Amino acid sequence: MPETGPLSALTDDQTGRGGRPANETATTVENPPHAVVHRGIAPPRPAPEEPASQATAAGQPASPAPTAVEPAVSPAVVEQPPSPAPTAEEPASPTTTAANPAVSPAVAEEPASPAPTAEEPASPTTAAANPAVSPPVAAEPAPSSPPAPPSSVAEHLAPHSHTPVTKELAHRTRETDVFPARWTRISDTRFRFTAHWPADHSFFGPVDDRHQDPMIVGETLRQASLVLAHAEFGAPADTHFVMWDLTVRVDPSALLLADATEPVEVDVVCSEIRRRGRGLHSMRTTMEFRRAGRFVARGTGSTGCTSSRAYRRLRAAKLDAPDTPVPLLPGIPPRTAGRARPEDVVLAPTEQPGVWHLRVDTGHPVLFQRTNDHVPGMVLFEAARQAATAASGLRPFLPSTMTAGFTRYAELHGPCRIETEVLTEHPGETTVRVAGRQDGESVFTATLTCARPAPVRSLS
Repeated sequence: MPETGPLSALTDDQTGRGGRPANETATTVENPPHAVVHRGIAPPRPAPEEPASQATAAGQPASPAPTAVEPAVSPAVVEQPPSPAPTAEEPASPTTTAANPAVSPAVAEEPASPAPTAEEPASPTTAAANPAVSPPVAAEPAPSSPPAPPSSVAEHLAPHSHTPVTKELAHRTRETDVFPARWTRISDTRFRFTAHWPADHSFFGPVDDRHQDPMIVGETLRQASLVLAHAEFGAPADTHFVMWDLTVRVDPSALLLADATEPVEVDVVCSEIRRRGRGLHSMRTTMEFRRAGRFVARGTGSTGCTSSRAYRRLRAAKLDAPDTPVPLLPGIPPRTAGRARPEDVVLAPTEQPGVWHLRVDTGHPVLFQRTNDHVPGMVLFEAARQAATAASGLRPFLPSTMTAGFTRYAELHGPCRIETEVLTEHPGETTVRVAGRQDGESVFTATLTCARPAPVRSLS
């Protein structure tokens, strides 16, 4: 996620009518997208999709599944473009505005469907110099059936060398926070990454003495999606990205600290690829993660792109929000939130059971690596996990399934309530529904399911 956060609605003159952008530039669909649904003044967006199910393992394509919430504009995961790295010939330029979208200069003024997760665009110097950056791929004919899941990839790897992932492409400012290490192209829409999940990461560290943090899967998916958007699909460096939805299924027994030194192989399928002119409008990435030959996780997310110019128009009233300090609320006890350090807690207490306030620390070195005009989507996703941990009372809370849908941007100023509902109707499982609300409106919803530990019987 940089940031996964809710988006505000776009007007018809920004999105165009009848499935066409306002500037009459045709939209090319490279894989069949979900049907566009017009919701008032909200821009169209791809429908959320669940990761491949057990049927996928048998070779059947994964069927899309609706998310808990169908956002009008999902801003929670909007990333801001990272500051360009200085070169010998060219001094570093100031950071461009950030979010979760990509549009070519020709149609820069046409915003894509924003989503709550804002991403910071990669630095221009890196995108220009990186050999992996290729012009947008030509539109593919729509297949008669949905794309096969990553696990069914049968092609041999292309005979090209791996391309290294830079922190600029991944929208991070520190190398230690970049989890995908390199990738290779298999076809125009299929790729293979090698990633590393360090056992001692400052934020995505172990959740107990045996398991790594399942949230690292979602963060790796987010970073890899941004890398491909820039390097393989031509999204400009100052593109703002928004994530509409995110679903991750994990086998917690395969997230062992003992395997942390092993590389993670990630098979990626890009689908629902939509273009606006020569720029990327949106796409879905579906990934399968394996380590030491063993299945670890599968995830999918839909990402939208917005040009810097369009983002400035869209967020004009909020662009100066970072200039006003955000009060740091006291956090709940770290153990209650499932964290080891107080500074990593993103929930503040309220007087109502099962309800918390979002705790926003704009100085956090991982969650807020760059100045942002809204709460990053990855903060909201983490808030959902911490709320599920606190509400369920399970320590550790090791979710096997995590889904999230983002409906609007979470603003920096103003309380954001995190509400939970615990469900235990399925034997051996605990499911927690989480909802984030601000100013009386939905910001995001999430559902997390965790296996309950079997009761230990006394022998006495």
